[in-house]
Amino acid sequence: MAEPLALARAALRPVLDFALPPRCPGCGAVTGEPHRFCLRCWSLLVFLGAPCCARCALPFDFAQGADAVCAGCLAAPPSFDRLRAAVAYGEIPRKVALKLKYGGRPGVAETIARFMERHLDAPAGTILAPVPLHRWRIWKRGYNQAALIASALARRAGLEARLDLLERVKATPPLKGMGPKERRDAVRGAFRVAPRHKGNVRGRRIILIDDVYTSGATVNGCARILKRAGAAEIGVLTWARVVRGAEH
Repeated sequence: MAEPLALARAALRPVLDFALPPRCPGCGAVTGEPHRFCLRCWSLLVFLGAPCCARCALPFDFAQGADAVCAGCLAAPPSFDRLRAAVAYGEIPRKVALKLKYGGRPGVAETIARFMERHLDAPAGTILAPVPLHRWRIWKRGYNQAALIASALARRAGLEARLDLLERVKATPPLKGMGPKERRDAVRGAFRVAPRHKGNVRGRRIILIDDVYTSGATVNGCARILKRAGAAEIGVLTWARVVRGAEH
């Protein structure tokens, strides 16, 4: 049965590409393959990776060792154990995130997941958990963008995604424009482990999935709750990370 379906898809592909050609996730220009950026948008992406802070993935100018930690994490260690992001936040990553978040383009989650997958350090038994939205925001938007990304990543990597592991029990104001302390205060008491999943957290390695890492207030709030519930290790994986000076 699989072979006839594959042949049918192959036969229909030219028709679909003519009617609905693949487009760049950044600017909408026609591209040769789905989930591919055009040359201009690709050139504006700043890919993140080593050398960087072992905790928060802040890029280093030169290699300082695999366990090197930035000054910020030394002064105020985050509640999570390791964060990684696919790209630095800038013009194109922002457009892609906004298309997923507010543009009614859930398919963009698959594009984002493909770029995040190279940073997915997930031994057997790891749980992927999206940063939750408050129910009012889900009703307004129709979906949680982090849950769509987590689902796509889990499907690609053969991992378990618990989309309802965490709950956002308090609606929080937009954090943009707030200072670090204001952000921490805003998310205090906002999250909890869903009561039905409390037994699934103890001793587990959990990777929190989100679209953009800015100050860390949200993922730190989630990580604290998971650690209190007995999680052994908390990772964070995002599409983009704000890096001062990297914005286009």
